[in-house]
Amino acid sequence: MKKTWLIILTLMPLVLGQTPVLGQLLSQNIFEPQPFTRPLRDLRNDADTLLRLGEIEERRGSLEKAIPFWVEALELYESIRDEQAIGRTLELLGVTYGNLGQLREAEAALRSRIAIARDNRDFAGQIYGLNNLGVILIKRRGYRAAETVFLEAMTIARSIDSIPGQGLSLSNLGLLAFTTGDFDEAAKRYEAALTFRRRSQDPLGEVNSLIGLADAYRALNQNQEALINYFDALETSRTARDIPNQFRVLSGMHSTYLASNQPELALQFLDQRMFLAQQTRNTQQELNALITYGRFYLTRGDRSEARNYLERAIALAASLGETDQVAALRNELAQVLFVRS
Repeated sequence: MKKTWLIILTLMPLVLGQTPVLGQLLSQNIFEPQPFTRPLRDLRNDADTLLRLGEIEERRGSLEKAIPFWVEALELYESIRDEQAIGRTLELLGVTYGNLGQLREAEAALRSRIAIARDNRDFAGQIYGLNNLGVILIKRRGYRAAETVFLEAMTIARSIDSIPGQGLSLSNLGLLAFTTGDFDEAAKRYEAALTFRRRSQDPLGEVNSLIGLADAYRALNQNQEALINYFDALETSRTARDIPNQFRVLSGMHSTYLASNQPELALQFLDQRMFLAQQTRNTQQELNALITYGRFYLTRGDRSEARNYLERAIALAASLGETDQVAALRNELAQVLFVRS
């Protein structure tokens, strides 16, 4: 087996500046094969179990708990030389590190994932690895580098006539355009992406592109077009049971109705957002909804209701141990309570 991916994991901290988590993994040689005497079938079963346990934690939103399972799974897959599983596990680690804001670890893992895909002429692995890497580069404000990898992914997708790959790459090019403030171009790219998403019958991808398109129209103050796409996204996300994107849609619809001077409808979708948060026991989303309620009522001139919701938000943030959020909310509450004489 070629070791390009292992070399990248070892060298990335020298380029990027070694971070504590990845540095610890590397210093412990967590990615090096360890001697095992157990049957390969048992090792594979253990690795597959660890992978699933990590995915369960990920679906619960416990990203920090998912990573140790995947790191251990990666070690086992390396010991049995399962390169396809190694690539998949590296991708899970890279995306999750990115969602946790650990961008250097994310980039290192994803570059390793791409390298092993190239070694094995795994074109699908390259397409998805490059797209995930591009998203991380956007977060790191490496916009030109992000465009380069998205275009490379698109070229590969076209060369093998991958409909899902073209849809994903176009959607991410839309994300890049949106992030850099080119909302017209973002809308065009998201529209093009939707054609491929629908052809490939990819409901989760379709929802992402619909939300991106709606966000772009909202940024262009084309609120009616935004709402049309938000409604499509909401229906599709509910059919696909895509809870995270339902929160995104409901938030976007609340903001769009506010911008359209339709506060009653804005409140209806905020109520739906709170109901979904309570139904799924998502305390972070419940906190976000409480804060939004407080700000909504403040804009309506109802200081009593604004105070009520912000005080509830402070209590919830305190229970979650979010001290910075508590301080910010207390400052916001003080502004609500302040009345000019």
